[in-house]
Amino acid sequence: MMNTLATRRSIMTLYSGTDCVLSHACRIVLQEKDIECEVVYTDPSDTCQELAEFNPYNETPTLVDRDLVLYDPFIINEYLDERLPHPPLMPVDPVSRAKQRLMIMRLRRDWIEPFKALQLDKKNKEAAKVIRDGFIAISPLFAEQDYAMGEEFSLVDVIFAPMLWRLPILNIMLPKQAQMVDEYGERLFERQAFQDSLSDAERDLRGY
Repeated sequence: MMNTLATRRSIMTLYSGTDCVLSHACRIVLQEKDIECEVVYTDPSDTCQELAEFNPYNETPTLVDRDLVLYDPFIINEYLDERLPHPPLMPVDPVSRAKQRLMIMRLRRDWIEPFKALQLDKKNKEAAKVIRDGFIAISPLFAEQDYAMGEEFSLVDVIFAPMLWRLPILNIMLPKQAQMVDEYGERLFERQAFQDSLSDAERDLRGY
């Protein structure tokens, strides 16, 4: 069944949560690269039978590109960057690529789970502290550069952007010493690709 469904699709399909940080990251990549892709929003409270045919975990994001099915957001983003290399979201040289992958690994291990925990329970003080302290710690970066890895927008920024967008709804207010992070967030939000990536639910998070 999965092969039949995948084969009949003529364009990419991304199964996405309406308010899923990592799904949002994938949608930003799609917009940055102007990729023709059908986005199918799924409700986590319901079972999407078609998604279940592709993904044994029935989770978003899941990308279907003809006979290829990917359901890890970090793999999806790298695949999209390699499949459509312009504009590039990863450096060309191996040292810089390794540094970017290491940063993404740190985000995955140290930031994403606390962030998901806070989305489930806004009173989770421990998770909120991890996120707030993390942004305070990286704030000095933006005194010298516009983006997380330097002067070029990258796959690291693709992950930070959805997190920063959700901070107000999660009752996280960054202190004055992290003002540069707020300014960084505004740079990300001003990008047309970011605006075009927002679902209706995500726009509502900030009253858009």
